[in-house]
This record gives sequence, C-alpha cells and structure tokens, in this order.
Amino acid sequence: MSITDEIKESFRKGSVLTRLIYVNIGVFVLIRLINVVFFLLGKDLPILPWLALPADVSVLATRPWTLFTYMFLHFDFLHILFNVLWLYWMGRIFLTYFDPKKLLAIYILGGLAGGVFFLLAYNLFPAFSDIVQFSRLLGASASVLAIIAAVATYAPNHPINLLFIGQIKMKHLALFSIVLYVIGIAGSNAGGNLAHLGGAFLGFIFVVFLRKGTDITTGFSKLVTGGEKLLKPKQHVKVSYRGSSDPDIEYNRKKNVKQEEINRVLDKISKSGYDSLTKEEKELLFKMGK
Repeated sequence: MSITDEIKESFRKGSVLTRLIYVNIGVFVLIRLINVVFFLLGKDLPILPWLALPADVSVLATRPWTLFTYMFLHFDFLHILFNVLWLYWMGRIFLTYFDPKKLLAIYILGGLAGGVFFLLAYNLFPAFSDIVQFSRLLGASASVLAIIAAVATYAPNHPINLLFIGQIKMKHLALFSIVLYVIGIAGSNAGGNLAHLGGAFLGFIFVVFLRKGTDITTGFSKLVTGGEKLLKPKQHVKVSYRGSSDPDIEYNRKKNVKQEEINRVLDKISKSGYDSLTKEEKELLFKMGK
C-alpha cells in the first residue's frame, strides 16, 4: 500500500478529530505548494483573498463561502502547528464528555461565531475604519477556542498538564486565554483575538443551553447526517435463494427437520458424551460447524 493509499485509508477510517486535522493540514500543504508555483512565475498568490474571510462586507457579499473556508485556511507554519496541536489535545478531552458529532458541530459553529465577531467589530468600531478594506481573517483558532471553552464550562476542574507549568484546571486555562485575547484586541492581531473571543463565546453558550435541555448543535448534526446519506453510495441488495427449486413451505419444512436433528444430536452429547455419537451424527455435527 502506497503512502497516498495509507493516508486515504486513515482518513476514511479515522475519527472526526482525525479528519479535521487532516483537512487543515491538507489545505495548508496544497496552498503552500501552489504558492511555490506562483513564486517561480514571479507572481503573487491569488488564492488567499478568495478563501480568507474579508472584513469588508461588500467584498464578503461576493465571497460568502469565506465565512466557512477561512476556518480551515493557514499559511504560516507556526500558525497551523499550534492550531493543530491544540485541536488534537483539546479535541481528545472534548470527546471524553461529548460525542464526535458535537465536536464537528462546535468546530464549525465556533468558527462561524468567530467570523461574525470579527465582522461586527471591524464594521462597528471606529478603530478599524481605516483598515477594514485591507483586513482578512484565516485560521482554526476560533474553532479551537470554542472546543476549549465548551470543555472548560462543562468540566471546569478537568486537569491538564502544561509544559514548564505543571497541572492546572481547564477553567484556569480558559480564563487566562480569554484575558490575553481581550488585551490583544489593542495589538497587531486584533481580528484574530476578536475571532478567538467569538469562538469561546459559542463554546460557553453551547454548554449553558445544553444544561437547560437545549442542544444547539442538533440542527447542524441533522444536516451533516443528511449529507452523509446523500453522498453514501446506495448498496444493492442481492437476494439469493437456497434450494430455489423448492417452494418456500417445503424449504422451511426441511430447515425445521434439520434443526430438530441437530438439537437431538446436541442433546445426546449432553447426556452420553461425544463418543456415543454414530458416524452419521458426527458428520452432521461437523457440517453444522463449518
């Protein structure tokens, strides 16, 4: 099996978490390979503006799909490295409390919430009025923060071990992260930090409503299930008939007679042992076990 086949098989049999990681890495590799081609041609890469989420609403109107595609899009290596690592670690913790369908739903909904926060802030606050037409959002950070916030809200005391720090609780990690993102709004990555807060808000709201008996991921999960049914190839049921020359009644009669004979042999074994069977009975037992 080639490496390509192994990757395809791993993706096909992998969990939702595995597939999300594969998609993020796959898109990153593809974009960087295309970038090499355009670099050699002496041209700028034209793909990113068509996949990243623009802050300018008039541009978004011509590229509505970017509200979805941006959350799978990375260009810098460290950006995707940290996002994929956090997605893997926090995704595994998430799956100890919730099912895989909810993981996918929170990833997508968290990304959408992060995109909405980004768009609202850049179009409402005067601080961004001069840069709104040049600003774009990309990366899975908002989706990852939604997963972290959901776990921190549902299981605030869940312990995690951090390098150089040791064991802390999920609620402390989430709180510290949110404080950093709020402070970072006044920094060079205001859009990213706003998106992080949007994702965290979605994760928090998900658990709050879930505890009240409302699962906000239900609609999305049904949509995904319906899509899977449409994409899944139809299986053709092959009907085979044993002893097709016999009518159904005759076939059932023979089947019942055979079952009675098997029961009699088994009953004989239980009473007198295997050695008490005749040659014909042993052959019947042998055929039954094949």
